[in-house]
Amino acid sequence: MVQAAHSDFAPIERLDGRLAVIAGGTGAIGLASARRLAALGARCVLLFRSGAQSEADALLQSLGGRDHLALRADIVDSGSLRAAAAAVGALQGGVAHILINSAGHTRAVPPGDLDGLSDELIDDILRANFRGVFATIRAFAPLLAASGDGLVVNVSSIAAFTGTGSNLAYVAAKAGVDAVGDALARALAPRVRVLSVSPGVVDSGFVPGRGPEFNAKAAATMPLRRVGTADDVAAAIQACATVLRYATGTRIVVDGGRHLC
Repeated sequence: MVQAAHSDFAPIERLDGRLAVIAGGTGAIGLASARRLAALGARCVLLFRSGAQSEADALLQSLGGRDHLALRADIVDSGSLRAAAAAVGALQGGVAHILINSAGHTRAVPPGDLDGLSDELIDDILRANFRGVFATIRAFAPLLAASGDGLVVNVSSIAAFTGTGSNLAYVAAKAGVDAVGDALARALAPRVRVLSVSPGVVDSGFVPGRGPEFNAKAAATMPLRRVGTADDVAAAIQACATVLRYATGTRIVVDGGRHLC
């Protein structure tokens, strides 16, 4: 059953009857977010690009609730996103309520290594981390608007406003996601809210080559003295869907104070 829209944007405690689509749903942050939303009653659709369907289906078993689904879709392939949106629309009367954009990838390149940031790598990073996010929103926006109470949460990064990240193309991609998110918050209001959640260092293996040694050094410089976890980010996403409902067009920073360093 489709839950009625809460036009007053008051906080809610449960997500029963709501459908959440998570791009990058089998990744660390996407899966942690699905677990939290499912525990509150949401039905989750995990979009994934790589790996076997059986592996994605097995991850569904770690979610609470029932009737969750894993769909293969590539955020840099708009055709596959349109197909995924059509499949999702058929599940619940042509509506979706929450879209989480947690898909993407990166590679560590020091900011001073200008030659290390090749044209090909720039294009790849921007295609996945900016164009792919926009394309995913474009594909699912009609379903979110149809709910009358839609939410887009883009998993961004403090790199967007600190200028420090895995590489400069990633910095640019996340800054673009934040800026376009602000524009879409105006364009899609009041039927769809758009927020960015901005982590710092997260212990997830997202940046190849960064492991326990890097995390320990980063933690020592941070006010809260530890790096983030996928569940820290997921908790902020949960808040966007439940208690932070009178918010749109802004970022929620969840980085242990890393941006202050």
